[in-house]
Amino acid sequence: MNWLGIAIFLATYVLISARRLSWLGLDRPAGALLGAVACVAFAVLTPSEAVAAVNGPTLLLLFGMMGMGAFLALDGFFEDVEGALVRVAKTPTRLLGAIVWGAGILSALITNDAVCVLGAPLVVRLIRRHELPALPYLLALCTAANIGSVATLVGNPQNMLCAVLGDLSYAEHLRLIVPLAALCLGVNHGFLWLFFHELLEGKSLRAPAEPAPMLRPRTTVTLGIIAGTAVAYLLGADLAWAAAAGFVALMLLHRRDTRQLWVRIDWSLLLFFAGLFVVVEGFMQSGGPDWLFAHFPLAEAGTDGLAGSAQLSGIFLVGSNLVSNVPFILVVHDQMATLTDPTKGWELLAVVSTFAGNLTLLGSVANIIVAECARDIGGIGFVDYLKVGVPLTLVTTGLAVVWFVLFF
Repeated sequence: MNWLGIAIFLATYVLISARRLSWLGLDRPAGALLGAVACVAFAVLTPSEAVAAVNGPTLLLLFGMMGMGAFLALDGFFEDVEGALVRVAKTPTRLLGAIVWGAGILSALITNDAVCVLGAPLVVRLIRRHELPALPYLLALCTAANIGSVATLVGNPQNMLCAVLGDLSYAEHLRLIVPLAALCLGVNHGFLWLFFHELLEGKSLRAPAEPAPMLRPRTTVTLGIIAGTAVAYLLGADLAWAAAAGFVALMLLHRRDTRQLWVRIDWSLLLFFAGLFVVVEGFMQSGGPDWLFAHFPLAEAGTDGLAGSAQLSGIFLVGSNLVSNVPFILVVHDQMATLTDPTKGWELLAVVSTFAGNLTLLGSVANIIVAECARDIGGIGFVDYLKVGVPLTLVTTGLAVVWFVLFF
């Protein structure tokens, strides 16, 4: 047992869980990088082992998806959506639903984090302009982005990781999970209405300005390329290179100054993942996971029947919140092969680790993005989030278990 590798993993987890330690000046990516460097500096991994631990396809896929999302932002898509939402919704209650379904559907195409980065300023403007209560709409954005992103293997980082490590089929995932995602978005909409409809009664939306074209020519091209990459995924194309190809195609078609794009790519997120790959590899080689799973084998939970799927989902739900979903997926990687049906296990892990992000305010990067963007209008309180997040997560996870038993 290499206790140093375990200590570095635990220390890195503390750094990334704290989100930001002002006395050190470190955020999540810096904490992951510090852990990666420590693994090499203290000989937990050799330099070549550390480099080999970084999963290139996952980083390339995430980069390509963020790049295509950046084009939507440059096209003014989200500004145009703002006016359209008010014109179509007409009432605050319907606006809440429009945000739920809009964020949910879009996150499946360009990732939940990108939807929250680009959509949070729009939602904050709507709240200010129409003098609306902030909490319902902020929760609608982040929880729906998390739930909707489960529909595709490119909808969020953990799905991307499960797709690469578990060799999942994009088309099969789509067939199995899209109806579940739609069902859970409906549950999400219902919960938010139940909790907040009385708060929204008596509120109104101000008349929107003269309608602008919903889809500008540039936006149409961007959405067309994004749709084209989705077709490529369905036809079996490599996910990472298809996403990168879509990004490059947009560069060639739009002929923008690419310096406008690089500032909209979340390089810190890529750094966070790269560092985390190294730290988790050091933890895996330390012998800690081997000891843990020797005493608590994942295979005992199984994937058979309601009881097995429920037990396995419970492990995934708790683990994703204890050590965050992406590190947890990396830690259980080797154990997934011991399941009676590894493919089913990977699909269940992708779904439950995503739904787990809605349990607490700190459960998902998307939640933090929205909360930080909305600080000037009150943000999202931790306890206020729990009142919606806990029942929503338990119900959607329960529906996922039943869904897999019935349809996988």
